[in-house]
Formats: sequence, C-alpha cells, structure tokens
Amino acid sequence: MQINYFCFMRYFISFLFMMLYCVDLHSQYIIQNPSFEDKPKASTLPRSWNTCNKGSTPDILPGPWGVEKKAIDGNTFLGLITREDGSYESIGQKLVKPLRANECYTLSVYLSRSNNYTGYNLPLRIRLWGGKTYCGKDQLLAESKAITHTNWVKYEFQIYTKINIHFLLIEACLAPGISTPYKGNILIDNLSEFIPCFRADVTSVHASY
Repeated sequence: MQINYFCFMRYFISFLFMMLYCVDLHSQYIIQNPSFEDKPKASTLPRSWNTCNKGSTPDILPGPWGVEKKAIDGNTFLGLITREDGSYESIGQKLVKPLRANECYTLSVYLSRSNNYTGYNLPLRIRLWGGKTYCGKDQLLAESKAITHTNWVKYEFQIYTKINIHFLLIEACLAPGISTPYKGNILIDNLSEFIPCFRADVTSVHASY
C-alpha cells in the first residue's frame, strides 16, 4: 500500500505540473498592450498599436474630448469614431504569434459609449478582422451590436479561423442597417487573450457591474 501511495503521488504531481504548463502556454498573450495603456491624448496611438487609416488616429482616454469615464482595466482605454464624411477610425497590430487556421478561439472585450464626445455621440459597433498582412481584412472574426449603453459591458465571441492570421484589426462601424454616415463613438478596453475552444457557434454578452 505504501509503495502504491508513493507511485500515485509521483504520477499526480507529474500530471499537475503538466496541467500548469499547458495553462501557462494558453495564457501567454499574443496581443501587445491589450488594455490600450498609455498617456491620455487626442489623436494618438497607444503603444504597440498602429493606425490603419492614414490621417485618422484614435484617442487615448479618458481626458480628451470631454470623455471622463473611468477605465474598466488599468488607467486608459481606446476611443474610435466615425464621421459624416464617411471616414472612420481603426487600429491594428501584428500578433506576437499567429492564430492557426481551422482552430476555435474565444475572445472577450469591454465596450461602452460616451454621451459626451464633442458631438460624436451616436452608437457604433466594432468589427474585428484577421489578416495575412498589415491591416488586412482577410477574415471577419467578430462584430458587436451597436453599443448604446454608457456603462462597460463585457462581450464574448467564439471565433473559427479559416486562415493563418498574423494581424489583428479593430474598426469602428455604423449601426446595422444604416448606410448614411454619422458622428458616432465607441469605447474599447481590456481585450482578452485568444483562448482555444472546441466549437465556434455562440456569441454571448455579459454585463459588468
């Protein structure tokens, strides 16, 4: 019995270390600065991110444009807008490690809206694109509904990759069914890691308190 007990403990400890190793692998971030931390400033990119529309850069908030909302994670968050001339803001980066084709991942992000963004106050949604090249739109990974709420809400997505994805792009979009451009804003914070899953068939929304 004593020998069996020590054998059991040895295999149990080995199994535990293996599980911790696997969790550590999955918890490694392939997105740099996912909470958009930097010094608050208008028309400025947070570190590790790049603009995908020349002459149209996002805002690091709170502070600029009258937005005084508190971040859900860290000190700052991202603001994207659309304009009446049809232009819109987007932001992207090269992933530290590409997402493999034909894999399932879950991803979450906190979204909100400001009702005081110097006139750019109407609701928007975001689209997340995956690309083979910088700012590429080779596959639409996820999109939110139009964000009408002004509190932070956590949105979770399941993503099934059809290609190897090296670049991530986040863009502001008009509300569904609307084609006439307008002044809108969307606030983004605390983008999660891509976590492996089994099947991509559900998109769920969870409120934060």
